[in-house]
Amino acid sequence: MDDNSAINNTNPNMQDDTAEAVVDAASTAADDVTADSSAATEGQDDIARIEAERDELKDKYLRLQAEFDNFRKRTLKEKMELLKSGGESVLKAVLPVIDDFDRAIVAFADDPDDAPQKQGIMLIYNKFRDFLKHNGVHEIEAVGTDFDTDLHEAITKIPAADAALKNKVVDIIQKGYMLNDKVLRFAKVVVGE
Repeated sequence: MDDNSAINNTNPNMQDDTAEAVVDAASTAADDVTADSSAATEGQDDIARIEAERDELKDKYLRLQAEFDNFRKRTLKEKMELLKSGGESVLKAVLPVIDDFDRAIVAFADDPDDAPQKQGIMLIYNKFRDFLKHNGVHEIEAVGTDFDTDLHEAITKIPAADAALKNKVVDIIQKGYMLNDKVLRFAKVVVGE
């Protein structure tokens, strides 16, 4: 007999045990490979999930930052507008006083320039005008200009003596004023037709 057949014939249980050990080792190795590949798949799934969460948080952060920036700009703009026209109601209430001074100046037109009443009225009138100018209020120029609905309010129309006066402001009934670039009071005018 040869040595291999002697070993094979001498212990048949040993061959079965060895075969089972080889099969178990192969099975364990296959399970390890499967476990490693499923662990790798789970790891890739975790990475993808974490990247998706990161992208979502980054998007939320960028949107929140943009929203805050818009809020800041809007607040600054509102603050600037408030400072620019904050005393609008007070300045609007002073305009009738200026109108009264204009009428008083017309009434004192025949008095001499050194008359104390005329000097007193002119002093107060000039202070009021300086106050208005300092606060950004200026008179709307009207006589001789084209009628503009953004600045003028037509009270009446009269026939124009000259063709050049058609659709032009011929007379002012009440002066108009602007606060910076905003109309504070429209000029009430007579328009030629």
